[in-house]
Amino acid sequence: MPKTNGADVIVIGGGLAGAAVSWYLSREGVDVLLVERGEIGAQASGANAGSIHLQIPVAEYRSLGQQWAETFAPTLSMMNEGLELWSTLEDALETPLEFLQCGGIIAARTEEQLALVRDKAALEAQHGIRSEALCASELLDRAPYLSPDMIGGAFYPDEGKANPLLVTRAFAAAAKRHGARLAPQTHVTGLSRQGHFTMTTSRGELTAQRVVCCAGADAGHVAAMLDLDLPIHGYPIQVSVTEPAAPIVQHLVYSAAGKLTLKQMSNGTCLIGGGWPSDRRADGTLAVSDRSMSDNLEILRSVVPALAGLQIVRTWPAMVNGNESWRPVVGEAPDCPGFFLCLFPWMGFTGGPIAAHCVVDLMLGRTPRYDVKNLSELPRQQNKRNHLQIH
Repeated sequence: MPKTNGADVIVIGGGLAGAAVSWYLSREGVDVLLVERGEIGAQASGANAGSIHLQIPVAEYRSLGQQWAETFAPTLSMMNEGLELWSTLEDALETPLEFLQCGGIIAARTEEQLALVRDKAALEAQHGIRSEALCASELLDRAPYLSPDMIGGAFYPDEGKANPLLVTRAFAAAAKRHGARLAPQTHVTGLSRQGHFTMTTSRGELTAQRVVCCAGADAGHVAAMLDLDLPIHGYPIQVSVTEPAAPIVQHLVYSAAGKLTLKQMSNGTCLIGGGWPSDRRADGTLAVSDRSMSDNLEILRSVVPALAGLQIVRTWPAMVNGNESWRPVVGEAPDCPGFFLCLFPWMGFTGGPIAAHCVVDLMLGRTPRYDVKNLSELPRQQNKRNHLQIH
């Protein structure tokens, strides 16, 4: 438990966003306490597939439609700004993150898929995202490991990858070096505001002048303690990793046929994801879905047949936060001064550092690195009560 009973700023949630907020604040000399109900980086921030995205997900583009895509698309410019920030992090955090702008490739097998890829790229270009249309020969010249059945696709030169097992821990370690205090295994059970914030936790009561909610899938519960309506929910997904192999895959790979992200890490293992759902047991714990794994691997084999013989070493579930619009929630709650939110639904690994940087700029009275004012969907108070206990 922390040495004092509070801090100027308490950050709730020890994932990538929370650790990054703690680092950005502490290096400015702000007194910061980071509370996390489990271990730092143990949830979605450390269990995702490590993709640095700069495009609209193809499965959602198809299933949610053009209106959703046009609503989400402005978020891409914030992610693009975040990529510039990503490129500085290894030096700033003084630790390797295995960050690499290897470029992203989306491969199409049918004319319908190829038309969808090109329509999507046209919308993305309106928001500053670079891509290059590829015919079949160009696709295979750039990525010869792809199936010869692919008839074309697109290349996104600015996309990349990083190691999710390293990133959050690096932020947390850097925050600690600058004086931030970390309190893992500290579950927030209540939060109220009367001039300052009073927080009840599994390890005692804390006070703060300001609070930053980086609680991911649990952010809606935290906001509800202050009677704020935040439609953020948890969505169980799963990721698989293969045995090590010789270098094969040089890019972040997608399929226009459905949910797939594929990348090969520096140790030769391949991380396979795409947002396939995991199962949730009756007690709320997560379990691997055999159906999702089978469907995920079927798409993988159709796109990169050379990986078909690799053994899957492990598949694990993770809970990510999401909302209907996929737009970020970054800034101060209008009805609750001093309560800030730093959430990047669905693509929090890509957007976490830029979201954290922006919320800290706002807290310190500076113009944020990216103008989130018209992008964020901040929660409003639903009634006059300002305190709710959750047991």
